[in-house]
Amino acid sequence: MFKKHPFFAKNPIDRFLIQFSEFSRFFTQYSKELICTSSAEFEKNKNIFVRLFMIKRGRYTRPFLHFATIAAIILGIIISPFIAGTYPVFSEESEELPETPEEVEKQSIIVGENVFSTDISQKPRNEIIIYAVQNGDTLSSISKKFGISEDSIRWQNDITGDFISVGTELDIIPVTGLAHKVSQGDTVYTIAEKYDTNPQKIVDFPFNDFANPETFSLVSGQTIIVPDGIKPSEQPTYVRPRPVYIAQAPTSVSSGGFAWPLRGGLSQYYSWYHPGIDIMSDVGVGIVAARSGTVSNVITGVWDGGYGNNIYIDSGDGIVTHYAHLGGVNVSVGQRVTAGSSVIGGVGLTGRTTGPHLHFEVIQNGALQNPLNYLP
Repeated sequence: MFKKHPFFAKNPIDRFLIQFSEFSRFFTQYSKELICTSSAEFEKNKNIFVRLFMIKRGRYTRPFLHFATIAAIILGIIISPFIAGTYPVFSEESEELPETPEEVEKQSIIVGENVFSTDISQKPRNEIIIYAVQNGDTLSSISKKFGISEDSIRWQNDITGDFISVGTELDIIPVTGLAHKVSQGDTVYTIAEKYDTNPQKIVDFPFNDFANPETFSLVSGQTIIVPDGIKPSEQPTYVRPRPVYIAQAPTSVSSGGFAWPLRGGLSQYYSWYHPGIDIMSDVGVGIVAARSGTVSNVITGVWDGGYGNNIYIDSGDGIVTHYAHLGGVNVSVGQRVTAGSSVIGGVGLTGRTTGPHLHFEVIQNGALQNPLNYLP
C-alpha cells in the first residue's frame, strides 16, 4: 500500500520539524566534510606558514605595529561618543569653562615658586637611602628634610665638620642613630652597649629582622638600625639632647584624670615606630591604673604581637590606656579600677622585651597618642 511522504504532512508544525531534521543532517554531514578537507589542506601547507612566521617574523614587526596603532585610533573614535555619554565631564553638556577673569582665578591652580623642588616623603622608611647633596644644602637642612639628627648624618658618612660639597652622596638612615653591620658573635645587647643605647630600641625598631623574633638572634652580615646610637669615638663628650623623666607613682591624679602607672626612669620615648613610653623597674613591682575606667581586655600567655601579657582599660570617654609586658595580672575583664591606686599587675618580661619594664600607651578615639602629653 502506498504511503504518503511525511514532507507533505498537512500539519505546519510537523512540516517544520521534518524540514529542520533534514537540514540538520545535511549541515552535520557538510561540516564534517569541510573540517576534514580543511585539515588535510592545512597539514599539506603548514610548513609554508612555519617558515613564513619563524624565518621572516622580524620583517613584519613594523607593519604590525602600524596596523595596531591605526586600529587603536579607529577604536577610540568609534567608542568616544559612548564614553562622553557615560562620563558627562567629556561631553558638551559638562560644566562650562569660566568666562570672566574672576572665574578663571577661582578655578586656576596656584603654582608656587618651588614647583620644581622635590619633597621628601615623610612616611616611615625601612632602609638606608642615598641622597645626593644639592646646591644650597647644609647638614642642618638635610637633617630637617629627613627628620634625623645632624650627628647621625656625620657618623654614618664619616663627616668631620660641617662642610659638604654638591654632588656628594650621603647614606641617610631612617631614624636618628646609626646603622650597624652584624659580625660573628654580635647580639642586640653587645651592639647596644657599643653604641651606648638601649637594646629595647633595637628590638622595637619594626624593620630590624631577627632569625628568631623571640630570642632576637642575628645573622652575620645583615644590617640593623640602632636608634639613638652614638658613635663610639664620640661617646666621651657627647651629651644626649633629651630631657630625663622620672615616672612618679603613686601620685595624685591630674585634672585630666591621669596618674603615673609606675615609678622609674623612662628608657624609651614615643615615636612613629614606638607608639608609647617604656618605664623601667624591677620584675614584680606593682603597676597601678593610669586612669580610672573598666578593664576591657586582658591578654595573657601569648606573644600578642610582642606585647606579651597586657591589659586595656577603657575610661568610657574615648580614652583607653594600655599596659604591656606584664609578669602577673591582678584584674579581669569588666572590673572597675581607680587611677593611681588600683594595682592591675606587675612588671614582667613577657613579649618582645630585653629587660623588665612597662610599655605604656594612650589611645584616644582609636589613635595612639604621646602619653607624656597626658601624664602629670
